[in-house]
Amino acid sequence: MSRKPYRSRDRYAKRAKDDGYQARSVYKLQEIDRRARLLRRGHRVVDLGCHPGSWSRFALERIGAGGRLVGVDLEQTELGAGTFLRGSVLEVGFDDLRDALGGPADVVLSDMAPKTTGARDADHYVQIELARRALEIAAALLVPGGALVCKVFEGGEAADFQREAREHFAKVKRMRPEAVRRQSREWFLVATGRRG
Repeated sequence: MSRKPYRSRDRYAKRAKDDGYQARSVYKLQEIDRRARLLRRGHRVVDLGCHPGSWSRFALERIGAGGRLVGVDLEQTELGAGTFLRGSVLEVGFDDLRDALGGPADVVLSDMAPKTTGARDADHYVQIELARRALEIAAALLVPGGALVCKVFEGGEAADFQREAREHFAKVKRMRPEAVRRQSREWFLVATGRRG
């Protein structure tokens, strides 16, 4: 068995290249958006962990010229549209995001994950802290009724994280899009109806 199971290209990687997207992960967001109907024309969107930009590009296509998107990542991301802040999501200020958006957000997206080590529990605990930061940003920035999409690695803290999200949102569900690799432990929390 390969020690790097994600190295081989699959149909989603090929399709992303053919469609001009930066990464195969775009098809996860496409399915989530199709099922939950989150992104609309004119929306303000925050994309946390946005590099290399496939989620941002898809979101920009959905929100149109009247929408606004702000992405944050440790890596510089450039798409020709949107505003991209280089830095840690753990350090970016709520006011900085709100100012860059020109107001509160309608949707917060997070496909954040740490560089994995192979130690499943350790990777889970680092990733769940990123997920909690995404929830914190969503709670601070979203309009009433707004939505959060957040990657989660399955593990000991996942159920607690779902409970925490329910404190802020009317509806919280788990989704595992078809494009998630079979051997991956990831799923996505889709939270809608941000409480006012």
